[in-house]
Amino acid sequence: MPRKKLKICHLITRMIIGGAQENTLLSAIGQAEKGHEVVLVTGPTTGPEGKLLENRNVGKVKIVECPELVRELSPIKDIKAYLRLKRYFIKEKFDVVHTHSSKAGIVGRYAAWNAKIPLVVHTIHGQAFHRNEKPWKNKLYIFLERLAEKKCHKIFAVAQAMINQSVENHIGHKDKYRVVYSGMEINSFLKAGHDIELKKKLGIPEDALIVGTLARLFHLKGYDHIVEIARKVIASVPNTYFLLIGDGILKNKIQQDAANAGLSRNFIFAGLLKPEFIPQYLSIIDVLLHLSLREGLPRSVVQALACAKPAIAFNLDGTPEVLINGKTGFIIETDEIDKVIENTITLLKNKNLREELGRNGQNLVAKNFDWRFMVDELENEYYTELEKLAKT
Repeated sequence: MPRKKLKICHLITRMIIGGAQENTLLSAIGQAEKGHEVVLVTGPTTGPEGKLLENRNVGKVKIVECPELVRELSPIKDIKAYLRLKRYFIKEKFDVVHTHSSKAGIVGRYAAWNAKIPLVVHTIHGQAFHRNEKPWKNKLYIFLERLAEKKCHKIFAVAQAMINQSVENHIGHKDKYRVVYSGMEINSFLKAGHDIELKKKLGIPEDALIVGTLARLFHLKGYDHIVEIARKVIASVPNTYFLLIGDGILKNKIQQDAANAGLSRNFIFAGLLKPEFIPQYLSIIDVLLHLSLREGLPRSVVQALACAKPAIAFNLDGTPEVLINGKTGFIIETDEIDKVIENTITLLKNKNLREELGRNGQNLVAKNFDWRFMVDELENEYYTELEKLAKT
């Protein structure tokens, strides 16, 4: 007997160009393609990270903005957002409200629960509390997450590490959680060829080696040691360029530090790229360096591996679930910058090793990270949970 189509609302704080946002949008688009009625509610999209929905075909997904839903702590706006969302959920009579990101997850779960939505679920894309946050903020975030956990039926996480962190901090029981890996549009990455013309356009010699980064130029995204790493890598492998894909507040500082080190010509700033251009740029790198200090599941690592490029990243959060040490790249402890440099040099000097790790990574990604798998898993979870609730 065919299951009835669902009315689903996805809720996220803002639709910047980022991993959580891409995940949410693909989930919504995929569910709409399956015949469900899908609404995506978002707060205002502000900031230098770019707008994911700009010139983006979202199919049959309806986009609704909640002006009071903002990223920063703002008690007055948060209460207004809660009230607006609760009224909207009651009016629209959704079968499922699926929240994403910390702020939308807390405000949205309370609103959906109190609006008596049949199924309320949440996805953890990355924890608000982490080792680089102030202790008092971590305590606050954990307290709020404990409260919000009681206002939903199921919690998904993009990596097992996210579940472990939640359970260790007494945010619900492990049985309430389920891993659903963050799906991506991987075909364009799997098929990306080496774009020599792009190298020329960027002013990079054809025979040069490229270390790439794909992350916003912000604090905690892995740029604290980038110039120091570049200086030592280039001293050992002189024909190396560093291609930084992304934009943000640290751009001027990195440019100045590179100039002070005499490395201006070796640093190429690609800027903020639309998602459809990312495969083209990753196709020309030889190694991805991803030294973010806060991750859920690092989409940039998945995307690089999909292009058959090995990666080097820190051993934290969900990174080890996609970056297998010695098989698809190298995992380094956060305080071992010398090992980052050493492994980068090793890969740059060994083409056969790069190709072997790249092939392994591409195979891993092809089997696990297609966005259609994610859409199917979420749909099955929705129906399973709704059927359980109908019996209680």
